[in-house]
Amino acid sequence: MGLFDFLKAKNTTAATAKNRLQIIIAQERSSRGAPDYLPLLRRELLEVIKKYVNVDVDAVKVDLIKDGDHDVLDISVALPEGQQG
Repeated sequence: MGLFDFLKAKNTTAATAKNRLQIIIAQERSSRGAPDYLPLLRRELLEVIKKYVNVDVDAVKVDLIKDGDHDVLDISVALPEGQQG
């Protein structure tokens, strides 16, 4: 491994770390104005769904979306393929 290869590897690692940090910051910014009950709602929904289907922890997404003057609760559940209840 040459000197330049080593520096190039560090650069890709730094870019990956930067991208991950940007994602975390974007998530934090989007959840600032969110109600406090959303994380609890997400956990409870996950518990109920797990009673019937084996899903991953990241399978349930709960978001609050502004639609004009109204707030819309958007719930998305990614179910595994080929699994029957």
